[in-house]
Amino acid sequence: MKSKIIYLCGAILLSLTSFSQSISSSPYSLYGVGSVYESDFGILPSIGSSGMALPSDTFINNLNPASLGFTSLNHFMFDIGGRAIATTYQSSSRSEKRNNFQFSHLAFAFPVTKNSGFSLALRPYSSGAFKISNLKLPIENSQEYYYLTAVGSGGLNNFDFSYGYRFGKKLSVGLSGSVLFGSTADERNFLIQNTLTTVTKKTSYNGLRATLGAQYKIDSTFTIAPVIKLPAQVKASKVQSVEVIADEVITTVQSNVASDVDDYYMPLEIGVGFSKRFKNNLNMTLDYEKSFWNGTNQSELYGNFVNQDRFALGFTYRAKKDFRKYWDRVQYAMGANFDNGYLEVDGKRVNNAAFSIGLSLPIENTLTTLNISYSYGQKGRIADDLIKENYHKLSLNLSLDGIWFVKRKIE
Repeated sequence: MKSKIIYLCGAILLSLTSFSQSISSSPYSLYGVGSVYESDFGILPSIGSSGMALPSDTFINNLNPASLGFTSLNHFMFDIGGRAIATTYQSSSRSEKRNNFQFSHLAFAFPVTKNSGFSLALRPYSSGAFKISNLKLPIENSQEYYYLTAVGSGGLNNFDFSYGYRFGKKLSVGLSGSVLFGSTADERNFLIQNTLTTVTKKTSYNGLRATLGAQYKIDSTFTIAPVIKLPAQVKASKVQSVEVIADEVITTVQSNVASDVDDYYMPLEIGVGFSKRFKNNLNMTLDYEKSFWNGTNQSELYGNFVNQDRFALGFTYRAKKDFRKYWDRVQYAMGANFDNGYLEVDGKRVNNAAFSIGLSLPIENTLTTLNISYSYGQKGRIADDLIKENYHKLSLNLSLDGIWFVKRKIE
């Protein structure tokens, strides 16, 4: 029965892929290029999205390209993931529930030499899908308010190619290049007294970004890993139409006018991760990351970008009592993360906190693992201009590991 799990999960993940265009419905997708998407491979969703210091020996670690220096020789790894999210949105006056299914990632990795590895991955970077009705917002430098109704779709995709090289048995370094591309489309209605302004636009984006990483094994149980994501410029252009209705008179201000818009800037991000193993069956991971959004010198009509701090902690446990017993080979995991947000609306931070648990289930007679995780989190807060999100997330990642170019010893 267990051997059939891989086929069932493969079918589920392929079905989730078809929903990839409805990645998010968060109202915070209204800002910039949308809500930044957390797309973690393997067991990472179960351990609070921590793991910068973990090697890519049993799964593809997308948090640090240096992990590829520890890819096992003759092993070809393939990872695909999806998730389902149930979210409750709460404001000071109402609440609403929404469910959606999301494609997470598609990636593969393989060794280049006995000391190096290479990977390719396709995943969403951000989601610009949102729906907002009659949101009351203040007019800048005024005591008056206006009402916003908006609907959006689309987002940015991230195509990564990474390489990691290991020097000896302790030090590995890596480099990732990311191609960012995609578009967002939205319609926004601004109601000020008796005047309704409708702005419809489609914005296209493209850009490049580099990530540098390293992993150093202090000893056989302790690893430290710094990661630097370099700042990048994402170029943007738009096609826009503007229509104004006042006193039942419709005025077309713009009709499908193409123009360049202010580019979107991604910040310098510096992180460090630790991995510590205890008694060979308990492992702890701890990550910290600082994102310097203030340095991008950009702002939004509804808020500002501010520097972000992110913390993530995770634990994994495997009994390893009897390798012949299935449940002794299962890996149990739990984790938590917190960030104080990169958006500030009316002086209030949009922070996020989550807790997760999960299992890594080996597929019998293979090196393949099914990673299942559940997490609960909260984002934002209830205030005049903010909405609180309470979400339940079920993630499903299938990490396939095959051995290539090895001759059989017994026919």
